[in-house]
Amino acid sequence: MYSFLLATHSLTRWLVLVSLLYSIFIAYRGWLFKKPFTKAEGVIRIVTTTIAHIQLVIGVWLYCISPVVSYFLHNFSTAMRERQIRFFGMEHITMMIIAITVLTIGSAKTKRKPTDQEKFKTMAIWFTLALVIILSSIPWSFSPLTARPNFRPF
Repeated sequence: MYSFLLATHSLTRWLVLVSLLYSIFIAYRGWLFKKPFTKAEGVIRIVTTTIAHIQLVIGVWLYCISPVVSYFLHNFSTAMRERQIRFFGMEHITMMIIAITVLTIGSAKTKRKPTDQEKFKTMAIWFTLALVIILSSIPWSFSPLTARPNFRPF
């Protein structure tokens, strides 16, 4: 179960990133070129937020059964001095919860804005902030601090 969830979580990150990048592109394009905020943009906003929430649920489930997290929780003082253990036991989940919260707030605020320009602006700003937080907290394969493969096999 752990290996399957880990591979699924790794794969789903790409869906989150692609949908978030597309949403941000749509938001900036609409904001800068004063386009109307149509039902399609609303659906894109909802789909992006939903994919991110699915990723969060998988991540929390993975967190609950992870041997790395178990070690972190049972050996807290030692684990806090180990960069990779601390990253997965505390930093990664904290930053991702913050990112999904930012994304959700941005989505809700976008929905409630009265004008199309305000909707695009709100979506652009909040979704970009969420993306920055997400990008800073993914264990990329090239990271010198906590590297993991970009794609995990099932």
